[in-house]
Amino acid sequence: MMKGLRRSLVSLVAPILISVSAALAQKTPQAAPPPSSFMAPPQASQADEHNFPSLLLQQLSAIKAAALNDDYAYRQLAHLTEKIGPRPTGSTQARAASEYVAEELRKLGLDVRLQPVVVPHWVRGAETAALVEYPGMVPGTTQKIVLTALGGSTSTPADGLTTEVITVNNFDELTALGRDKVAGKIVLFNELFDKQKAAGGMAFAAYGEAVRYRGAGPKAAADLGAAAALVRSVGSADYRLPHTGFSFPAGIPAGAVTAEDADLIVHLAAEGKVRMHLTLTPQKLPDETGFNVIADLKGSEHPEQVVVVSGHLDSWDLGTGAIDDGAGVVIAMETAEILQRLHLRPARTLRVIAWMDEETGGTGSRAYSAEYANNFPNHIAAIESDSGAAHPLGFDVKAASAAIETLRPLQSVLLSVGATVFQPTTYSPGADITLMSEAGVPAFGVMQDGRTYFNYHHTAADTLDKVVPAELRENAAAMAVLGYALTNMKDPLPR
Repeated sequence: MMKGLRRSLVSLVAPILISVSAALAQKTPQAAPPPSSFMAPPQASQADEHNFPSLLLQQLSAIKAAALNDDYAYRQLAHLTEKIGPRPTGSTQARAASEYVAEELRKLGLDVRLQPVVVPHWVRGAETAALVEYPGMVPGTTQKIVLTALGGSTSTPADGLTTEVITVNNFDELTALGRDKVAGKIVLFNELFDKQKAAGGMAFAAYGEAVRYRGAGPKAAADLGAAAALVRSVGSADYRLPHTGFSFPAGIPAGAVTAEDADLIVHLAAEGKVRMHLTLTPQKLPDETGFNVIADLKGSEHPEQVVVVSGHLDSWDLGTGAIDDGAGVVIAMETAEILQRLHLRPARTLRVIAWMDEETGGTGSRAYSAEYANNFPNHIAAIESDSGAAHPLGFDVKAASAAIETLRPLQSVLLSVGATVFQPTTYSPGADITLMSEAGVPAFGVMQDGRTYFNYHHTAADTLDKVVPAELRENAAAMAVLGYALTNMKDPLPR
């Protein structure tokens, strides 16, 4: 009944309303509907103009142009990787690299110091493995297994050890086996790296899922009496390259096998008993003194306030540390070089840091925090690049949402580079700036296209040829623009 009445009223009133609307439309100009927010051109607010006046925006554009038309960073990276080479902590090369970077920054006119850091000194030895028994084996033969020792690994006897290999996919499967089935054997953790996730732009999420077995797997195996532990290499490409990396010391030999060799062992073990002869002879030498390089371009108005731009100088020993993380160091160096070349004086102090010991324990960042923690309230922001050297997409940011909004004008400056994303995160976007981030310092990590990063990460293939000069210039532009903006915007970022 009510539905019928409602229909009748609508049928009577609707024609009247349409007629009135048409008449009004003829007399009144129609305003265009407001565009959707994603379609609207950016509008500078008074707050934007306060923090980013036109002169600062012009300077930032000049910095970007200078970075995109200069190969300072690439030349420095070539020296670090091809003349100095691998830079594992405690090594002669690591010390030489610190001294070289310090001298180059002195040439730029920065106030430079080498901060002593106690670092571990672990050296690789013999690395061989072979399957000596497996189902269907041709008599009198073996099958070579390609592997490398993990950092923190202890040594087998000099002539190796021979024992059965058992495979597990996760910690739950290891626990279910129990000590009786694990003791005296080699445990292989066969956690797969999610290649589809990496190809879809989520490489670091894929890495986080798999790397826990490299970090904690050997200790879990040792707790059940294993003779040694192996992990499937944590990487996104199958070139039969083993990927090394840090593993918590477990008191047993620990290594990473290639993805192809992990598959081979798993397939054979599914059919019956598999035995391996394994030789790993790394050594843990006495700790050494390494150095953080700390270089200041003093601020003209607020020298006590500091903006950090950084990368880590140490690397693994298999490759020459081009993408991990020589690239991060040299784009931080170029930030200072560009400002000096363009005669731009930061209002706040720009601090370039080349960290030592990111890879094997983080003693460099802890040493810095121990010395400077009381000054963290005056650390306006910290930037680290440690995700490679591919095309930059923007920044991962651990900071207040208001801080991210404050930096919105930078998107227009970096639009031509494509580095416009300011992605909020709840974790520190750089390992070496974690303690600053936890103390409330706004933290930024350069966000690169990571789809191929883990093809080469921690392998012998981390070499200069993996760095595209044009993309390194883009990274230098992104870091330099953000770094100078943070030193010269009117107000510090809200916390």
